[in-house]
Amino acid sequence: MDEDTDTETGTAGDADPDPHGGGTASRLDVLADRAGTWLARSAAAPARHTGAVAADRFDRMAWRDTYEQSPALRELADDLGEHHAHTADLLTDVFLAAYKTAPRLREPAELEPSRLVNHRLVAALLESPDFAELHRETAGDPYAAAMAVLAQGTALRRMLEDSRPARDRDERAERARREAEDAADAVAEALGQAADEAGEDGTVPGPAADAVRRAVREADAAGRRAASDAARSLAVAVPGVRAAARGAVAKSAAAAREETALMRAWGVGSGELERMPFDERARLAERLRTGRLAEWAELIGRFRQMAEGERARKVENATGELIGVTLGDDLSRVIPSELANLGLPELRAVFAARYAAGELMLYDSQGEQATGRGAVIACVDTSHSMYEAGPGGITREAWAKACALALLDQARHAGRDFVGIVFSAADRLRVFRFPADRPAGLARTLDFAETFLGGGTSYERPLSAAGELLEAEFDDAARTRGDIVMLTDDDCGVTEAWMRSWNEAKRRLGFRVFGVGVGSPRVAAAGSVLEALCDNLRSVEDFTDVHAAADLFRVI
Repeated sequence: MDEDTDTETGTAGDADPDPHGGGTASRLDVLADRAGTWLARSAAAPARHTGAVAADRFDRMAWRDTYEQSPALRELADDLGEHHAHTADLLTDVFLAAYKTAPRLREPAELEPSRLVNHRLVAALLESPDFAELHRETAGDPYAAAMAVLAQGTALRRMLEDSRPARDRDERAERARREAEDAADAVAEALGQAADEAGEDGTVPGPAADAVRRAVREADAAGRRAASDAARSLAVAVPGVRAAARGAVAKSAAAAREETALMRAWGVGSGELERMPFDERARLAERLRTGRLAEWAELIGRFRQMAEGERARKVENATGELIGVTLGDDLSRVIPSELANLGLPELRAVFAARYAAGELMLYDSQGEQATGRGAVIACVDTSHSMYEAGPGGITREAWAKACALALLDQARHAGRDFVGIVFSAADRLRVFRFPADRPAGLARTLDFAETFLGGGTSYERPLSAAGELLEAEFDDAARTRGDIVMLTDDDCGVTEAWMRSWNEAKRRLGFRVFGVGVGSPRVAAAGSVLEALCDNLRSVEDFTDVHAAADLFRVI
Protein backbone atom coordinates (compact mmCIF):
# COMPACT_ATOMS: atom_id res chain seq x y z
CA MET A 1 0.00 0.00 0.00
CA ASP A 2 1.58 3.25 -1.19
CA GLU A 3 -1.00 5.78 0.22
CA ASP A 4 -0.59 7.31 3.73
CA THR A 5 -3.52 6.28 5.90
CA ASP A 6 -2.76 7.57 9.41
CA THR A 7 -5.07 6.32 12.08
CA GLU A 8 -5.18 6.99 15.78
CA THR A 9 -3.29 3.72 16.44
CA GLY A 10 -0.69 3.86 13.74
CA THR A 11 0.13 4.65 10.10
CA ALA A 12 0.51 2.73 6.88
CA GLY A 13 3.12 3.49 4.27
CA ASP A 14 5.11 5.87 6.45
CA ALA A 15 5.35 3.86 9.65
CA ASP A 16 7.15 0.74 10.75
CA PRO A 17 7.04 -1.09 14.01
CA ASP A 18 9.59 0.44 16.33
CA PRO A 19 12.45 -2.09 16.69
CA HIS A 20 12.91 -0.80 20.23
CA GLY A 21 9.19 -1.24 21.05
CA GLY A 22 6.79 1.22 22.62
CA GLY A 23 4.88 2.48 19.56
CA THR A 24 4.76 2.97 15.81
CA ALA A 25 7.65 4.75 14.13
CA SER A 26 6.99 7.46 11.55
CA ARG A 27 8.87 9.73 9.19
CA LEU A 28 9.59 13.22 10.50
CA ASP A 29 8.30 15.00 7.37
CA VAL A 30 4.90 13.28 7.68
CA LEU A 31 4.61 14.25 11.34
CA ALA A 32 5.63 17.84 10.53
CA ASP A 33 3.01 18.04 7.80
CA ARG A 34 0.32 16.82 10.16
CA ALA A 35 1.37 19.31 12.85
CA GLY A 36 1.83 22.19 10.40
CA THR A 37 -1.32 24.12 11.26
CA TRP A 38 -0.52 24.13 14.95
CA LEU A 39 3.11 24.94 14.35
CA ALA A 40 2.01 28.10 12.52
CA ARG A 41 -0.31 29.07 15.36
CA SER A 42 2.39 28.54 17.95
CA ALA A 43 4.99 30.52 16.01
CA ALA A 44 2.78 33.48 15.06
CA ALA A 45 -0.25 33.66 17.33
CA PRO A 46 -2.12 36.88 16.45
CA ALA A 47 -1.75 39.67 19.02
CA ARG A 48 -4.92 40.24 21.00
CA HIS A 49 -5.72 43.67 22.41
CA THR A 50 -7.08 44.47 25.83
CA GLY A 51 -8.41 47.89 24.79
CA ALA A 52 -11.58 48.22 22.73
CA VAL A 53 -10.72 51.79 21.64
CA ALA A 54 -7.61 52.11 19.47
CA ALA A 55 -5.14 54.48 21.13
CA ASP A 56 -1.55 55.64 20.85
CA ARG A 57 0.88 56.15 23.69
CA PHE A 58 -0.04 59.83 24.07
CA ASP A 59 -3.72 58.93 24.57
CA ARG A 60 -2.75 56.33 27.16
CA MET A 61 -0.47 58.84 28.85
CA ALA A 62 -3.37 61.33 29.10
CA TRP A 63 -5.47 58.64 30.76
CA ARG A 64 -2.75 57.61 33.23
CA ASP A 65 -2.05 61.21 34.24
CA THR A 66 -5.76 61.93 34.69
CA TYR A 67 -6.35 58.72 36.64
CA GLU A 68 -3.46 59.47 38.99
CA GLN A 69 -4.80 62.97 39.67
CA SER A 70 -8.41 61.93 40.29
CA PRO A 71 -9.32 60.17 43.55
CA ALA A 72 -12.90 59.89 42.26
CA LEU A 73 -11.76 57.83 39.25
CA ARG A 74 -9.74 55.51 41.47
CA GLU A 75 -12.70 55.10 43.79
CA LEU A 76 -14.95 54.24 40.82
CA ALA A 77 -12.38 51.70 39.62
CA ASP A 78 -12.37 50.00 43.04
CA ASP A 79 -16.16 49.93 43.08
CA LEU A 80 -16.56 48.48 39.59
CA GLY A 81 -13.68 46.09 40.20
CA GLU A 82 -15.99 44.09 42.47
CA HIS A 83 -18.18 43.38 39.42
CA HIS A 84 -15.65 43.04 36.62
CA ALA A 85 -12.07 41.74 36.58
CA HIS A 86 -11.12 44.04 33.70
CA THR A 87 -12.50 47.31 35.04
CA ALA A 88 -9.22 49.18 34.42
CA ASP A 89 -9.47 48.46 30.69
CA LEU A 90 -13.17 49.38 30.65
CA LEU A 91 -12.62 52.79 32.26
CA THR A 92 -9.71 53.45 29.91
CA ASP A 93 -11.99 52.73 26.93
CA VAL A 94 -14.81 54.93 28.23
CA PHE A 95 -12.33 57.78 28.83
CA LEU A 96 -10.73 57.43 25.40
CA ALA A 97 -14.12 57.33 23.67
CA ALA A 98 -14.86 60.76 25.18
CA TYR A 99 -11.32 62.17 24.91
CA LYS A 100 -10.17 61.19 21.42
CA THR A 101 -11.19 63.48 18.59
CA ALA A 102 -12.18 60.53 16.39
CA PRO A 103 -12.52 57.42 18.58
CA ARG A 104 -12.27 54.11 16.69
CA LEU A 105 -13.49 50.78 18.04
CA ARG A 106 -11.39 47.76 17.22
CA GLU A 107 -13.06 44.72 15.65
CA PRO A 108 -14.26 42.23 18.27
CA ALA A 109 -11.99 39.54 16.79
CA GLU A 110 -8.95 41.72 17.61
CA LEU A 111 -9.68 41.62 21.34
CA GLU A 112 -9.06 39.20 24.14
CA PRO A 113 -12.41 37.41 24.55
CA SER A 114 -12.55 38.52 28.17
CA ARG A 115 -12.64 42.16 26.93
CA LEU A 116 -15.60 41.67 24.63
CA VAL A 117 -17.96 42.94 27.33
CA ASN A 118 -15.99 46.20 27.36
CA HIS A 119 -16.41 46.40 23.59
CA ARG A 120 -20.19 45.92 23.88
CA LEU A 121 -20.53 48.61 26.55
CA VAL A 122 -18.37 51.19 24.77
CA ALA A 123 -20.08 50.48 21.44
CA ALA A 124 -23.45 51.13 23.09
CA LEU A 125 -22.15 54.45 24.48
CA LEU A 126 -20.80 55.55 21.09
CA GLU A 127 -24.10 54.69 19.38
CA SER A 128 -26.19 56.72 21.85
CA PRO A 129 -28.05 59.70 20.30
CA ASP A 130 -26.52 62.19 22.76
CA PHE A 131 -22.92 61.04 22.34
CA ALA A 132 -22.09 63.64 19.66
CA GLU A 133 -23.24 66.44 21.96
CA LEU A 134 -21.22 65.03 24.85
CA HIS A 135 -18.18 64.59 22.62
CA ARG A 136 -18.20 68.29 21.67
CA GLU A 137 -17.58 69.13 25.32
CA THR A 138 -15.03 66.38 26.07
CA ALA A 139 -12.87 65.90 22.96
CA GLY A 140 -9.27 66.84 23.71
CA ASP A 141 -10.10 67.81 27.31
CA PRO A 142 -8.86 65.19 29.83
CA TYR A 143 -10.75 66.76 32.71
CA ALA A 144 -14.08 66.87 30.86
CA ALA A 145 -13.57 63.30 29.61
CA ALA A 146 -12.90 62.15 33.18
CA MET A 147 -16.05 63.91 34.38
CA ALA A 148 -17.99 62.05 31.67
CA VAL A 149 -16.61 58.74 32.97
CA LEU A 150 -17.66 59.61 36.51
CA ALA A 151 -21.13 60.71 35.38
CA GLN A 152 -21.57 57.30 33.72
CA GLY A 153 -20.35 55.35 36.75
CA THR A 154 -23.76 54.26 38.04
CA ALA A 155 -24.89 53.16 34.58
CA LEU A 156 -21.64 51.24 34.02
CA ARG A 157 -22.21 49.34 37.25
CA ARG A 158 -25.74 48.43 36.18
CA MET A 159 -24.57 47.43 32.70
CA LEU A 160 -21.90 45.16 34.17
CA GLU A 161 -24.44 43.50 36.43
CA ASP A 162 -26.78 42.93 33.49
CA SER A 163 -23.97 41.48 31.40
CA ARG A 164 -22.84 38.88 33.95
CA PRO A 165 -24.03 35.86 31.86
CA ALA A 166 -22.27 37.26 28.81
CA ARG A 167 -19.11 37.89 30.79
CA ASP A 168 -19.15 34.29 32.05
CA ARG A 169 -19.34 33.13 28.43
CA ASP A 170 -16.53 35.51 27.47
CA GLU A 171 -14.37 34.11 30.25
CA ARG A 172 -15.04 30.54 28.99
CA ALA A 173 -14.04 31.62 25.50
CA GLU A 174 -10.90 33.18 26.93
CA ARG A 175 -9.97 29.98 28.77
CA ALA A 176 -10.64 27.90 25.63
CA ARG A 177 -8.45 30.20 23.54
CA ARG A 178 -5.60 29.93 26.00
CA GLU A 179 -5.98 26.14 26.12
CA ALA A 180 -5.79 26.04 22.30
CA GLU A 181 -2.63 28.17 22.39
CA ASP A 182 -1.11 25.89 25.04
CA ALA A 183 -2.04 22.85 22.90
CA ALA A 184 -0.34 24.43 19.87
CA ASP A 185 2.78 25.00 21.97
CA ALA A 186 2.64 21.34 23.05
CA VAL A 187 2.54 20.23 19.39
CA ALA A 188 5.62 22.33 18.61
CA GLU A 189 7.41 20.94 21.66
CA ALA A 190 6.53 17.33 20.79
CA LEU A 191 7.66 17.76 17.18
CA GLY A 192 10.91 19.32 18.35
CA GLN A 193 11.53 16.31 20.56
CA ALA A 194 10.75 14.00 17.63
CA ALA A 195 13.25 15.85 15.45
CA ASP A 196 15.92 15.41 18.10
CA GLU A 197 15.29 11.64 18.19
CA ALA A 198 14.92 11.09 14.42
CA GLY A 199 17.45 8.90 12.66
CA GLU A 200 19.57 9.84 9.69
CA ASP A 201 16.83 8.58 7.37
CA GLY A 202 14.20 10.78 9.08
CA THR A 203 12.52 7.96 10.97
CA VAL A 204 11.14 8.96 14.33
CA PRO A 205 10.98 6.35 17.10
CA GLY A 206 7.49 5.16 18.05
CA PRO A 207 7.11 6.87 21.45
CA ALA A 208 8.19 10.25 20.11
CA ALA A 209 5.96 9.88 17.03
CA ASP A 210 2.99 8.88 19.20
CA ALA A 211 3.60 11.95 21.37
CA VAL A 212 3.33 14.16 18.29
CA ARG A 213 0.12 12.47 17.15
CA ARG A 214 -1.40 12.77 20.61
CA ALA A 215 -0.47 16.46 20.86
CA VAL A 216 -2.08 17.11 17.45
CA ARG A 217 -5.30 15.32 18.46
CA GLU A 218 -5.52 17.33 21.69
CA ALA A 219 -4.82 20.57 19.80
CA ASP A 220 -7.54 19.77 17.26
CA ALA A 221 -10.06 19.24 20.07
CA ALA A 222 -8.95 22.41 21.89
CA GLY A 223 -9.19 24.39 18.66
CA ARG A 224 -12.73 23.22 18.01
CA ARG A 225 -13.76 24.15 21.56
CA ALA A 226 -12.11 27.57 21.24
CA ALA A 227 -13.81 28.30 17.91
CA SER A 228 -17.19 27.21 19.25
CA ASP A 229 -16.91 29.23 22.47
CA ALA A 230 -15.64 32.28 20.55
CA ALA A 231 -18.61 32.14 18.16
CA ARG A 232 -21.05 31.91 21.07
CA SER A 233 -19.31 34.80 22.85
CA LEU A 234 -19.41 37.07 19.79
CA ALA A 235 -23.08 36.30 19.17
CA VAL A 236 -24.28 36.90 22.72
CA ALA A 237 -26.57 39.88 23.34
CA VAL A 238 -26.92 41.78 26.61
CA PRO A 239 -30.49 42.99 27.22
CA GLY A 240 -30.81 46.52 28.54
CA VAL A 241 -27.30 47.69 27.67
CA ARG A 242 -28.34 50.09 24.92
CA ALA A 243 -31.05 51.69 27.06
CA ALA A 244 -28.67 52.06 29.99
CA ALA A 245 -26.02 53.53 27.69
CA ARG A 246 -28.47 56.10 26.32
CA GLY A 247 -29.35 57.18 29.83
CA ALA A 248 -25.68 57.35 30.86
CA VAL A 249 -24.64 59.46 27.88
CA ALA A 250 -27.63 61.79 28.26
CA LYS A 251 -26.78 62.31 31.92
CA SER A 252 -23.10 62.97 31.27
CA ALA A 253 -23.93 65.31 28.36
CA ALA A 254 -26.24 67.31 30.64
CA ALA A 255 -23.54 67.47 33.32
CA ALA A 256 -20.97 68.64 30.76
CA ARG A 257 -23.34 71.34 29.49
CA GLU A 258 -24.05 72.49 33.01
CA GLU A 259 -20.39 72.76 33.93
CA THR A 260 -19.53 74.56 30.69
CA ALA A 261 -22.34 77.07 31.29
CA LEU A 262 -21.22 77.47 34.90
CA MET A 263 -17.64 78.26 33.89
CA ARG A 264 -18.82 80.64 31.16
CA ALA A 265 -21.16 82.43 33.58
CA TRP A 266 -18.25 83.11 35.92
CA GLY A 267 -16.05 84.29 33.05
CA VAL A 268 -13.68 81.30 33.07
CA GLY A 269 -12.37 80.82 29.53
CA SER A 270 -11.52 77.49 27.93
CA GLY A 271 -7.85 78.48 27.66
CA GLU A 272 -7.68 79.18 31.38
CA LEU A 273 -9.29 75.82 32.13
CA GLU A 274 -6.84 73.92 29.93
CA ARG A 275 -3.92 75.42 31.85
CA MET A 276 -5.45 74.60 35.23
CA PRO A 277 -4.23 71.47 37.07
CA PHE A 278 -6.81 68.71 37.36
CA ASP A 279 -7.33 68.89 41.11
CA GLU A 280 -7.57 72.70 41.07
CA ARG A 281 -10.15 72.55 38.30
CA ALA A 282 -12.12 69.91 40.18
CA ARG A 283 -12.16 72.06 43.33
CA LEU A 284 -13.23 75.09 41.30
CA ALA A 285 -16.08 73.19 39.64
CA GLU A 286 -17.23 71.90 43.02
CA ARG A 287 -17.18 75.40 44.49
CA LEU A 288 -19.13 76.81 41.56
CA ARG A 289 -21.71 74.04 41.84
CA THR A 290 -22.19 74.36 45.59
CA GLY A 291 -21.43 78.03 46.34
CA ARG A 292 -24.04 80.45 47.65
CA LEU A 293 -24.77 81.89 44.21
CA ALA A 294 -24.44 78.64 42.22
CA GLU A 295 -28.20 78.58 41.76
CA TRP A 296 -28.04 81.94 39.96
CA ALA A 297 -25.17 81.16 37.56
CA GLU A 298 -27.52 81.54 34.61
CA LEU A 299 -28.55 85.02 35.82
CA ILE A 300 -24.90 86.02 36.27
CA GLY A 301 -24.11 84.83 32.77
CA ARG A 302 -27.03 86.77 31.27
CA PHE A 303 -25.94 89.93 33.12
CA ARG A 304 -22.44 89.66 31.72
CA GLN A 305 -23.72 89.06 28.20
CA MET A 306 -26.07 92.03 28.47
CA ALA A 307 -23.24 94.28 29.67
CA GLU A 308 -21.05 93.17 26.79
CA GLY A 309 -23.85 94.00 24.35
CA GLU A 310 -24.36 97.43 25.88
CA ARG A 311 -20.65 98.20 25.56
CA ALA A 312 -20.92 97.40 21.87
CA ARG A 313 -23.83 99.86 21.50
CA LYS A 314 -21.87 102.90 22.65
CA VAL A 315 -21.74 105.54 19.90
CA GLU A 316 -20.03 108.84 19.37
CA ASN A 317 -21.88 112.17 19.07
CA ALA A 318 -25.36 110.98 20.00
CA THR A 319 -27.66 112.81 22.32
CA GLY A 320 -26.69 111.77 25.81
CA GLU A 321 -24.94 113.31 28.80
CA LEU A 322 -24.91 117.14 28.90
CA ILE A 323 -21.40 118.46 29.42
CA GLY A 324 -21.72 122.24 28.77
CA VAL A 325 -22.87 124.97 26.37
CA THR A 326 -21.67 125.62 22.84
CA LEU A 327 -22.68 127.68 19.78
CA GLY A 328 -24.52 126.43 16.70
CA ASP A 329 -27.80 126.21 14.82
CA ASP A 330 -29.28 122.90 16.08
CA LEU A 331 -32.76 123.99 17.20
CA SER A 332 -33.28 120.70 19.11
CA ARG A 333 -30.53 121.73 21.59
CA VAL A 334 -31.28 125.47 22.04
CA ILE A 335 -31.08 126.48 25.70
CA PRO A 336 -34.26 127.93 27.34
CA SER A 337 -32.91 131.51 27.58
CA GLU A 338 -32.47 131.62 23.80
CA LEU A 339 -35.98 130.27 23.25
CA ALA A 340 -37.31 132.99 25.54
CA ASN A 341 -36.21 135.56 22.95
CA LEU A 342 -38.87 134.23 20.60
CA GLY A 343 -41.52 135.34 23.07
CA LEU A 344 -40.53 139.00 22.63
CA PRO A 345 -41.37 140.51 19.19
CA GLU A 346 -38.50 142.96 19.38
CA LEU A 347 -35.95 140.12 19.90
CA ARG A 348 -37.17 137.71 17.22
CA ALA A 349 -35.04 139.38 14.57
CA VAL A 350 -31.98 139.00 16.83
CA PHE A 351 -32.80 135.31 17.23
CA ALA A 352 -33.12 134.88 13.45
CA ALA A 353 -29.79 136.62 12.85
CA ARG A 354 -27.99 134.48 15.44
CA TYR A 355 -29.59 131.35 13.99
CA ALA A 356 -28.43 132.29 10.46
CA ALA A 357 -24.90 132.90 11.76
CA GLY A 358 -24.86 129.61 13.75
CA GLU A 359 -24.35 131.50 17.00
CA LEU A 360 -27.28 130.26 19.07
CA MET A 361 -26.36 128.96 22.52
CA LEU A 362 -26.88 125.19 22.55
CA TYR A 363 -26.53 122.43 25.09
CA ASP A 364 -23.28 120.59 24.38
CA SER A 365 -23.67 116.83 24.78
CA GLN A 366 -21.82 113.67 23.99
CA GLY A 367 -23.01 110.17 23.39
CA GLU A 368 -23.67 107.64 26.10
CA GLN A 369 -20.12 106.38 26.43
CA ALA A 370 -17.61 105.75 29.18
CA THR A 371 -16.72 109.05 30.80
CA GLY A 372 -15.16 107.80 34.02
CA ARG A 373 -11.42 107.44 34.47
CA GLY A 374 -11.08 106.53 38.13
CA ALA A 375 -12.09 103.31 39.82
CA VAL A 376 -15.49 101.67 39.46
CA ILE A 377 -16.82 100.88 42.94
CA ALA A 378 -19.86 98.67 43.54
CA CYS A 379 -21.36 98.96 47.03
CA VAL A 380 -23.57 95.91 47.56
CA ASP A 381 -26.05 95.83 50.44
CA THR A 382 -26.09 92.40 52.15
CA SER A 383 -28.47 93.16 55.00
CA HIS A 384 -30.99 90.49 56.00
CA SER A 385 -33.71 91.86 53.73
CA MET A 386 -31.50 91.37 50.65
CA TYR A 387 -31.97 87.63 51.08
CA GLU A 388 -35.64 88.04 50.15
CA ALA A 389 -36.62 86.39 46.86
CA GLY A 390 -38.54 88.10 44.10
CA PRO A 391 -39.95 86.96 40.74
CA GLY A 392 -38.46 83.70 39.51
CA GLY A 393 -37.22 82.87 42.99
CA ILE A 394 -34.20 85.13 42.51
CA THR A 395 -33.08 86.94 45.63
CA ARG A 396 -32.30 90.63 45.83
CA GLU A 397 -28.73 89.73 46.74
CA ALA A 398 -28.36 87.52 43.65
CA TRP A 399 -29.52 90.29 41.32
CA ALA A 400 -27.24 92.84 43.00
CA LYS A 401 -24.22 90.52 42.94
CA ALA A 402 -24.82 89.64 39.28
CA CYS A 403 -24.90 93.36 38.45
CA ALA A 404 -21.73 93.96 40.46
CA LEU A 405 -19.89 91.13 38.68
CA ALA A 406 -20.88 92.63 35.34
CA LEU A 407 -19.49 95.96 36.57
CA LEU A 408 -16.23 94.18 37.36
CA ASP A 409 -16.10 93.07 33.72
CA GLN A 410 -16.95 96.62 32.66
CA ALA A 411 -14.06 98.07 34.65
CA ARG A 412 -11.56 95.54 33.33
CA HIS A 413 -12.69 96.15 29.77
CA ALA A 414 -11.98 99.88 30.23
CA GLY A 415 -8.67 99.32 32.05
CA ARG A 416 -10.05 100.77 35.31
CA ASP A 417 -9.63 99.53 38.87
CA PHE A 418 -12.65 97.84 40.41
CA VAL A 419 -13.59 97.66 44.07
CA GLY A 420 -16.42 95.59 45.51
CA ILE A 421 -17.68 96.80 48.89
CA VAL A 422 -20.01 94.40 50.69
CA PHE A 423 -21.84 96.15 53.52
CA SER A 424 -24.75 96.00 55.91
CA ALA A 425 -24.75 97.63 59.36
CA ALA A 426 -22.19 100.30 60.27
CA ASP A 427 -19.87 97.73 61.85
CA ARG A 428 -20.07 95.25 58.98
CA LEU A 429 -18.12 95.89 55.82
CA ARG A 430 -15.67 94.01 53.56
CA VAL A 431 -13.65 95.50 50.72
CA PHE A 432 -12.47 93.49 47.70
CA ARG A 433 -9.98 95.29 45.45
CA PHE A 434 -9.31 94.30 41.84
CA PRO A 435 -6.51 96.51 40.40
CA ALA A 436 -6.62 96.91 36.64
CA ASP A 437 -2.97 95.94 36.22
CA ARG A 438 -3.37 92.49 37.81
CA PRO A 439 -5.56 89.48 36.96
CA ALA A 440 -8.86 89.54 38.82
CA GLY A 441 -8.37 86.04 40.23
CA LEU A 442 -11.40 83.78 40.24
CA ALA A 443 -11.00 82.80 43.89
CA ARG A 444 -11.11 86.47 44.93
CA THR A 445 -14.09 87.09 42.65
CA LEU A 446 -15.95 84.17 44.24
CA ASP A 447 -15.11 85.44 47.72
CA PHE A 448 -16.65 88.78 46.80
CA ALA A 449 -19.73 87.20 45.25
CA GLU A 450 -20.38 84.79 48.12
CA THR A 451 -19.86 87.18 51.02
CA PHE A 452 -23.09 87.91 52.93
CA LEU A 453 -22.93 89.89 56.17
CA GLY A 454 -26.53 90.10 57.38
CA GLY A 455 -27.76 92.70 59.84
CA GLY A 456 -29.11 96.20 59.16
CA THR A 457 -28.14 98.88 56.63
CA SER A 458 -25.83 101.89 56.85
CA TYR A 459 -25.10 104.22 53.93
CA GLU A 460 -22.37 106.31 55.55
CA ARG A 461 -19.87 103.49 56.16
CA PRO A 462 -19.69 102.02 52.61
CA LEU A 463 -19.89 105.39 50.84
CA SER A 464 -17.20 106.85 53.09
CA ALA A 465 -15.00 103.85 52.30
CA ALA A 466 -15.64 104.38 48.58
CA GLY A 467 -14.79 108.08 48.85
CA GLU A 468 -11.55 107.32 50.71
CA LEU A 469 -10.53 104.85 47.99
CA LEU A 470 -11.13 107.46 45.29
CA GLU A 471 -9.23 110.04 47.37
CA ALA A 472 -6.27 107.65 47.65
CA GLU A 473 -6.43 106.96 43.91
CA PHE A 474 -6.31 110.72 43.24
CA ASP A 475 -3.35 111.18 45.59
CA ASP A 476 -1.43 108.23 44.08
CA ALA A 477 -2.24 108.54 40.38
CA ALA A 478 -4.01 111.91 40.02
CA ARG A 479 -7.05 110.09 38.61
CA THR A 480 -10.49 111.59 39.08
CA ARG A 481 -13.97 110.90 37.73
CA GLY A 482 -14.55 107.56 39.40
CA ASP A 483 -17.96 105.87 39.46
CA ILE A 484 -19.79 104.52 42.51
CA VAL A 485 -22.80 102.23 42.13
CA MET A 486 -24.97 101.78 45.23
CA LEU A 487 -27.12 98.61 45.18
CA THR A 488 -29.51 98.48 48.13
CA ASP A 489 -33.09 97.72 49.17
CA ASP A 490 -33.26 99.98 52.21
CA ASP A 491 -33.37 103.73 52.76
CA CYS A 492 -31.50 105.04 55.78
CA GLY A 493 -30.58 108.45 57.09
CA VAL A 494 -27.24 110.27 57.00
CA THR A 495 -26.11 113.21 59.13
CA GLU A 496 -25.87 116.76 57.80
CA ALA A 497 -22.16 116.93 58.60
CA TRP A 498 -21.50 113.72 56.66
CA MET A 499 -23.60 114.98 53.73
CA ARG A 500 -21.56 118.20 53.56
CA SER A 501 -18.27 116.30 53.50
CA TRP A 502 -19.69 113.90 50.91
CA ASN A 503 -20.71 116.70 48.56
CA GLU A 504 -17.32 118.35 49.01
CA ALA A 505 -15.58 115.08 48.08
CA LYS A 506 -17.77 114.73 44.99
CA ARG A 507 -16.93 118.25 43.88
CA ARG A 508 -13.20 117.81 44.46
CA LEU A 509 -12.80 114.34 42.93
CA GLY A 510 -15.47 114.60 40.24
CA PHE A 511 -16.95 111.17 40.82
CA ARG A 512 -20.48 110.13 39.95
CA VAL A 513 -22.90 108.09 42.03
CA PHE A 514 -25.42 105.72 40.52
CA GLY A 515 -28.14 104.19 42.64
CA VAL A 516 -30.24 101.06 42.21
CA GLY A 517 -33.20 100.39 44.49
CA VAL A 518 -33.32 96.57 44.43
CA GLY A 519 -36.86 95.36 44.95
CA SER A 520 -37.88 98.44 46.90
CA PRO A 521 -39.38 101.33 44.87
CA ARG A 522 -39.48 103.65 47.87
CA VAL A 523 -35.68 103.60 48.05
CA ALA A 524 -35.52 105.21 44.60
CA ALA A 525 -38.56 107.43 45.09
CA ALA A 526 -38.47 111.22 45.04
CA GLY A 527 -37.32 112.63 48.36
CA SER A 528 -35.44 109.49 49.45
CA VAL A 529 -31.96 109.70 50.92
CA LEU A 530 -30.61 107.64 48.04
CA GLU A 531 -32.01 110.17 45.58
CA ALA A 532 -30.16 112.96 47.37
CA LEU A 533 -26.92 110.96 47.23
CA CYS A 534 -27.07 109.87 43.61
CA ASP A 535 -26.68 111.59 40.25
CA ASN A 536 -28.52 108.80 38.49
CA LEU A 537 -31.13 106.57 40.14
CA ARG A 538 -33.34 103.68 39.09
CA SER A 539 -35.46 100.94 40.68
CA VAL A 540 -35.68 97.27 39.73
CA GLU A 541 -38.54 95.03 40.77
CA ASP A 542 -38.38 92.18 38.25
CA PHE A 543 -35.26 90.24 39.20
CA THR A 544 -35.42 88.16 36.03
CA ASP A 545 -34.83 91.34 33.99
CA VAL A 546 -31.13 92.00 33.46
CA HIS A 547 -31.88 95.00 31.23
CA ALA A 548 -33.23 97.10 34.10
CA ALA A 549 -29.70 98.45 34.62
CA ALA A 550 -28.58 98.38 30.98
CA ASP A 551 -27.93 102.11 30.82
CA LEU A 552 -25.27 101.77 33.54
CA PHE A 553 -23.09 99.86 31.10
CA ARG A 554 -23.42 102.56 28.48
CA VAL A 555 -22.38 105.45 30.70
CA ILE A 556 -19.87 103.86 33.12
